[in-house]
Amino acid sequence: MTRLSFEHILRQVHELPSLPVVVLELLSSMEQDDTDVHVLAHKIELDQALAAKTLRIANSSFYGMQSKVTSIAQAVSVLGFHSIRTVVTACVLTDSFAPVRGDFDFPAFWRHSLATAIAARLLAPHLHVDPETAFTAGLLHDLGILVLVTRFPAEHALVRSYRQAHDCQMADAEMAVIGIDHAQVGSALAAYWKFPEAIQQAVAEHHATDRLEAGGLPLAVHMANAVALALDLAGIDDALVPPLSPAVWHKLALDEPAWLALLRQTQHSFDEMSQIMLA
Repeated sequence: MTRLSFEHILRQVHELPSLPVVVLELLSSMEQDDTDVHVLAHKIELDQALAAKTLRIANSSFYGMQSKVTSIAQAVSVLGFHSIRTVVTACVLTDSFAPVRGDFDFPAFWRHSLATAIAARLLAPHLHVDPETAFTAGLLHDLGILVLVTRFPAEHALVRSYRQAHDCQMADAEMAVIGIDHAQVGSALAAYWKFPEAIQQAVAEHHATDRLEAGGLPLAVHMANAVALALDLAGIDDALVPPLSPAVWHKLALDEPAWLALLRQTQHSFDEMSQIMLA
């Protein structure tokens, strides 16, 4: 087995590029009440590709605007600062890792991440969690896999071989082969990129079934991950839906019509958002 120390992985995490300045400013503004939205709108507009994508998402049925949004400043005022922060962060994150050679399916990875983000946003009100924060945590939840794939490609190839041979969850294969799982690595990346502690915790604990009964953001991401896999929105042939404990089902307390509506909405929103964000 190829054991990797957490300190060695952390050094690689800290060698990754920082997020663009506009996103770092958006993240630091989470605790500020006096953010100048006009200044931030102007900074978003300076990146034409980012601005165009942001406007397309603002005009999607995902946000349900009654009239067409034609400028970033208008998007900020109509959608609200929190939603715009989510959109911009999402647009940047999906471009944050360049694919490397090998058999890892990067497009499928981002499809699953986006599907989880959408499902988390839809589950959030039922768990008394902020929907925009849930979306961001859902999008980030598996980023530790990308760190391992791009920084330790040989070791993660062994992980994937082990997973196929033992028909197990990715996190279990990672623990067996390298002694650390992607949730821990992803949480370290979220900390390095200065995401709020609640998001770091949700990324760290989304597979920790023994700690999910408290509810909150980790449970939203855990459930959303299962929903995304159950709907097979990533198109991964050998994807396994993780087991959900009865306590988790009880916490959510959705009846069958509510579940079916949530699954339909996840599918519809994914079809639309993936064409904008992953094209």
